[in-house]
Amino acid sequence: MLMPLPQNFSASSATTAANLVSDGNGAAHAEAMRAELQAGLLAAPASAAPKYLYDALGSRLFEAICLLPEYYPTRTEAAIFDANLAQIAQAAGAGTTLIDLGAGNCAKAVRLFPALQPRQYVPIDISADFLAQALAPLRPCFPAIEMTGIGLDFSGSLDLPATVRQENRLFFYPGSSIGNFAPDQAAAFLQRMRAACGADGALLIGVDLVKDKAILDAAYDDALGVTAAFNLNLLRHLNRLLGADFEVRDWRHRAFYNPQQSRVEMHLEALRPLSVRWPGGQRDFARGERIHTENSYKYTMQSFADLLGATGFGAIRSWTDARGWFAVMHARAV
Repeated sequence: MLMPLPQNFSASSATTAANLVSDGNGAAHAEAMRAELQAGLLAAPASAAPKYLYDALGSRLFEAICLLPEYYPTRTEAAIFDANLAQIAQAAGAGTTLIDLGAGNCAKAVRLFPALQPRQYVPIDISADFLAQALAPLRPCFPAIEMTGIGLDFSGSLDLPATVRQENRLFFYPGSSIGNFAPDQAAAFLQRMRAACGADGALLIGVDLVKDKAILDAAYDDALGVTAAFNLNLLRHLNRLLGADFEVRDWRHRAFYNPQQSRVEMHLEALRPLSVRWPGGQRDFARGERIHTENSYKYTMQSFADLLGATGFGAIRSWTDARGWFAVMHARAV
């Protein structure tokens, strides 16, 4: 069970107990965030980056999504790690600086601790509050592992503080989160990751593979409506971040696989004509008009190996499940 935050917890200052660090540029980041959100809402079509799905409640809802029978990626990836952990640990080597991108509740990385035996664990997540809750009980459980949590939007920068060890870095990016990036964005992100690896770093990444449309549609539009709640919660988060006046009841969740683009798309669709306002701007939406909230690109084994090779990684080792639905890949910086 995750420990609750004390009532006087401040995400911006970060607490010693949570062992979080920040770069101290909160005001500049907030202004850039507001500019990004406003530009997205005023674009044609309107959009919001998927990173904004993950406030504290959004992170909790995504935990619930991972337990749904329709949502295969989490359990399939976990089964691949369970079946191949010795080989994965051999490829990675012990004593790494394990940098967990989009760490969430840290559970995926923690399962690997006994095999990987990292020297330092560096979970990074845009939701600093949620990360603080996840980290609090981990330090006493793993006293031999140095832990440094970072509240950071790593999609824009991978400049890490000096407290993160330079040597033997292993970037851990599970769950096929790389699929949230368009192919050119994914290439740029992998190049930044390669640069942050240094001379002896590596990448351990989960990749969702192309499969039947019905399976993908169900995974992102479950019968219980948990994914719908996750997507709709974005509107509440936008209200807080931008000072907007979205009404959740005016919108519905839409998700489907687009085979031409090899991606699942998530949208929020207006149920009636409406206007949304925020300080300094507003946007009118027609009935049926959408806000594009997430893409999840799907790859073949070869197409992703080619992407890794084009962005400075080599010596690729791959593991997959028997159905070929998901892959885990380890690649060295070259």
